Amino acid sequence: MSTDFRILELNIFERGVTMRLPFRFGVVTLSACPQAFVQARIRLADGREAEGASAELMVPKWFDKNLALSNEDNFAQLRRSLLLARDAYLSDGATRSAFGHFAAHYQPQIDAAALDGLNPLVACYGPALLDRAVLDALCRALGVSFYDAVRHNTPGIDARLCPDLARFDIDAFLQDLSPSPRIHVRHTVGLLDPIVRSDVIDALDDGLPETLEEVVATYGCRYFKLKVCGKTDEDIDRLTRIAAVLDRLPEYVVTLDGNEQFGDAEAAARFWERALQVPALRRLTESTLYIEQPLPRSIALDADVSRLAAARPVLIDESDATLEAFPTALGLGYTGVSSKDCKGVYRSLLNAARCAQRNASAPATAPYFMSAEDLTTQAGLAVQQDLALVNLLGLTHVERNGHHYVDGFAGQGASVEEQQAFLAAHPNLYRRGSGTVRLHIENGSLELDSLALPGFASGAHPVWETLEPMEVRAD
Repeated sequence: MSTDFRILELNIFERGVTMRLPFRFGVVTLSACPQAFVQARIRLADGREAEGASAELMVPKWFDKNLALSNEDNFAQLRRSLLLARDAYLSDGATRSAFGHFAAHYQPQIDAAALDGLNPLVACYGPALLDRAVLDALCRALGVSFYDAVRHNTPGIDARLCPDLARFDIDAFLQDLSPSPRIHVRHTVGLLDPIVRSDVIDALDDGLPETLEEVVATYGCRYFKLKVCGKTDEDIDRLTRIAAVLDRLPEYVVTLDGNEQFGDAEAAARFWERALQVPALRRLTESTLYIEQPLPRSIALDADVSRLAAARPVLIDESDATLEAFPTALGLGYTGVSSKDCKGVYRSLLNAARCAQRNASAPATAPYFMSAEDLTTQAGLAVQQDLALVNLLGLTHVERNGHHYVDGFAGQGASVEEQQAFLAAHPNLYRRGSGTVRLHIENGSLELDSLALPGFASGAHPVWETLEPMEVRAD
């Protein structure tokens, strides 16, 4: 049963994050960027008040890949999305369910952002953070975990924005969700990442792994996400070098991320067909679960990918800009969609419901699926809330790369007090080493038992006084 409430306050902050390793996002190489934080306060009908929080990196050249825009332009876009959403959510003082607040502002936010030249993916970034902070506050007010809140549909999720789910029993679907105590880490191998030690030019020597070989040895990962650039010869050569490392393992699982780099569906299909012909890639291709977003978002939902999908499942990621995107993609040969907290917790839950609805009437192979993808979620609120969401959805592995490219809480500039608070609240998820608190990956997986506590997967909040109000940077 849903619980209605008013949103009293929404404060937005940011803090700089420095990468220990450069990370290439398709067309940009990232070395530093800000992280956004939201602090929410709500009041229930009985007068109880509670505070909630959320966080997410403001990544350039993912939400909008327009090469005419600088990284600073991209940061400004995301700040604008957050401030537009903040003003909208506070505008009427209405009493609604958590999902009701989201639904009331979903299309108006997209429309208002469009007037500022912001695409729907950018537009939905602001509400995605606000909704998580508000849901955190609701869970804290009621003294329940995120897991229990969703399973009992305390947010009031319904099909009002998804006509294709009108006859689907969303309450029953949510009630059947069951989180696991652990989840496998799917390590990202970026386009600039060294494969073996001889690839390293300027060694960091910071005690953390730098190469793929070292990641395997240090964390015990068996799941990997491999970026490809869309240039077949270069991709085949690089994948062959990666396979030479992975083939030493008794078993492993791979996903390929096209990052919108293929010019058309035929080019993507030809690349995969070429890969199948390379003897050195036999195990790697056999171990590949799916291919992610091979086509640019500008054409992805107009192009039939059936030729490629006949060989390996294909999913949308950047093209998943609205609630209508996944049903559209299903008619073009796609069978999968990504879950990312930066696109919204309710979108993930509704898309997961769509997969369940379609698989109920499909063959036993269950062809429709959701994947858990990362946007360098950082230690603390961002990584914990994302882990809780994909864990509740029943996903058994998740792309995690924030811990590899940023040195834990230290890379975020978090205070000793903040680091200790998160470590104390989640002692199995983190460990302390070399002066900072970091994710604790053991045997290639993360232990998630500490996320099942009152609130949205976090027993600690940032030290707000150490953050910069976003309005200062947005002016």
